[in-house]
Amino acid sequence: MINAIVIYSPKSSNRLTYCLNTLFNEGLGINYKLIFDIEKFKNTVGLKLNYSETTIENCLQIKPHAILFDFGIKDYLVEINTHEQFEKIFFKTSGLQIPFDIFGATFWLLSRYEEYLPHKIDKHNRFNFKSSLAYQYNFINKPLVNKWLAELKTLLLNINAALEFKPKTYTFLSSLDIDNAFKYKYKGFVRTLAGYVSDLIAKNFKSIHERTKVILKKTTDPFDCYSFLIDTHNALNINSIYFFLLGDYGVNDKNHSATNLRFQTLIKSIADYSMVGVHPSYGSRENIQQLKIEINRLSTITHKNIRKSRQHFSVLNFPNTYKILLQAGIIEDYSMGYTNYNGFRASYCYAYNWYNLDDEQVTPLIIHPFCIAESTLIYYSKIENKNLLELAVPLINEVKKYNGQLISIFHNDTFDDKIKKFYIEFLKKCTS
Repeated sequence: MINAIVIYSPKSSNRLTYCLNTLFNEGLGINYKLIFDIEKFKNTVGLKLNYSETTIENCLQIKPHAILFDFGIKDYLVEINTHEQFEKIFFKTSGLQIPFDIFGATFWLLSRYEEYLPHKIDKHNRFNFKSSLAYQYNFINKPLVNKWLAELKTLLLNINAALEFKPKTYTFLSSLDIDNAFKYKYKGFVRTLAGYVSDLIAKNFKSIHERTKVILKKTTDPFDCYSFLIDTHNALNINSIYFFLLGDYGVNDKNHSATNLRFQTLIKSIADYSMVGVHPSYGSRENIQQLKIEINRLSTITHKNIRKSRQHFSVLNFPNTYKILLQAGIIEDYSMGYTNYNGFRASYCYAYNWYNLDDEQVTPLIIHPFCIAESTLIYYSKIENKNLLELAVPLINEVKKYNGQLISIFHNDTFDDKIKKFYIEFLKKCTS
């Protein structure tokens, strides 16, 4: 069996080696050797791939676009074409078997190149999903890079059927964002009194009644779904991770205080059953010191090194967000997705390293893309008059098709009886 491919390129770059490592070593599970001398390449025995404009006999050719050999940010003309085999392509070339620069196009998508260019933002200063080419050209619901990889694998096997790829294994991870651990419990006298006053002004008597029953311990707090989650995950053997918000109180950060002993007890108990990560607050977006404080708070409570994160509101701005995370010691981030549209932000369903376009360097930060958020399912189920599972299944199947990593987001404040029932159905679908 053969587990290696020889690749010719007339020159090298950090971008090129990043793409080759990501696609071949990690994506396909195959080794590669990069050769820059054309005569040496011609004389090399084995499966060969030519990444150049020069025609070389007896090997697969990919003609390069300029992107992998340029530096900095350039506003390239990106024209999306529909293709029978590769579905959607751009950076089109005159290549016969591969009619576009699959490496350059992959780099453009994984690096989130379009998010470095001028674009529309929403009220939280986030990249608007409607600005993405994936949305505009209707491939946001598909991990396009995985599709390209699958077709490349087929072409290579057609050349040499003895080629051996390390197989990928489908995995599912349920992630939970804990923005506000309890709706009424353990808020303290001042916040509880303010809650009553606010409800009285709004004439929200239902909330007043509910708050009173919770405080008097006559009913369960609406956000307290933790026993349900732990029991369900154990019963169905679900891998999970909880992201806790430990920022200072603010307009967009209404969590409990990190000094609240009941809140700390909750975090410790969850950490006994599951992975935990930090949910960097809205107030820490551009503040490295605040982020370090929040990471330290979670580390102190759990007595664990905190190396995983997901941004509150999924506020992800390139390159600053990832730069700050790395400076604070985070090495795995789960923010790559849209909170207001389910799909594949980077058109990929495998974990991969972030490439920093500012420094033209591969970083140690591992990106874990998510593609499903329950809040988005709820929103679109009302608009499209479809049930939640009906909306989720196509995305689940796309990830399964490529043996990818499926990551969902749920929030503790949405688990009413209806969502609990759906969650169990959803988990069974994701793990079947």
